Amino acid sequence: MRHPPTLLLHPSDRRYGSLVRIDVLSIFPSYFDGLTLSLLGKAQHTGLIDLRVRDLREWTTDRHRTVDDTPYGGGAGMVMKPEPWGLALDEISADSRPTIIFPSPAGEVFTQATARDLSTREHLVFGCGRYEGIDERVFDYASTLGEVRLISLGDYVLNGGEVATMAMIEAIGRLIPGVVGNPESLVEESHEDGLLEYPSYTKPSVWRDHAVPDVLLSGNHAVIAAWRHEQQIERTRRRRPDLLPPENESV
Repeated sequence: MRHPPTLLLHPSDRRYGSLVRIDVLSIFPSYFDGLTLSLLGKAQHTGLIDLRVRDLREWTTDRHRTVDDTPYGGGAGMVMKPEPWGLALDEISADSRPTIIFPSPAGEVFTQATARDLSTREHLVFGCGRYEGIDERVFDYASTLGEVRLISLGDYVLNGGEVATMAMIEAIGRLIPGVVGNPESLVEESHEDGLLEYPSYTKPSVWRDHAVPDVLLSGNHAVIAAWRHEQQIERTRRRRPDLLPPENESV
């Protein structure tokens, strides 16, 4: 199976801050080719992120490289075997005590606060499950090697953990200092202050009979800031009222 072009960098190559190591275990490592592009790809080149994508089948011992078997107690589908996971986690956590994340619809919901918390960790490990899931004993064993967190993107089911892992790595990676060129842009984004982001506009000032709000052309930065905050509250009220505290629900 083809591996994605993983970029491994020596700590001496760092230009900013501390190197964050991210290990990914998957039976479909090519899923992660996209993480070598754009800002996260640049972050790997500059030494901000050390991303290592590994094929779980490397830790199998039979000629068919088997990672799944039938479930005890019967039932549909297959369950991922514990031994490849155990061997892989032993190797990856040999020199650290990482935060080990398993995407799971049965886990805590991933939020911007979760991303910010995880962006401060030195070593993250993502385990991408497939089939009907991973043998439950893997989670128990992993907790002896590091902090284990089962995390869900939302109340729906995917075919595997790869897509959820990619989303989490992008959300986490862009919060690592130095990854995004202008750190002020991170502060103004949706969910950073509990509200959705205000609407954005660029040139021309009139496009297909749709004009940019006059306030943005005024040059009065205090008025613009107040307008943007009002827009955040209004947009959140209309689209995500569940995010608003009670005193703002009627604004």
